[in-house]
Amino acid sequence: MNPSGNQLLFDRPCRYRIRVQGQLSASWSSRLSGMVITTRQPASQPPVTTLTGEVRDQAALLGVLNALYDLGCPLLKVERLGAVPAAENTQR
Repeated sequence: MNPSGNQLLFDRPCRYRIRVQGQLSASWSSRLSGMVITTRQPASQPPVTTLTGEVRDQAALLGVLNALYDLGCPLLKVERLGAVPAAENTQR
């Protein structure tokens, strides 16, 4: 139950930011729902890859997370950045 009154729905597009440990090539973007992939490596620490973008629904998000798991990328953080406004909502 969501007490704030803002109901989160499974079947709506949302923007997400996902962080994983390790380095992932930007060429994987098309296989990961077109998410933008950036990697940074803090001094004397392992690299961290950030994927940012829109996924069409929770099933697509699960597909991205499963693909990252299959690639052996340890998950650090998943953030929901917000719903995609109806005017921007394009079916993929």
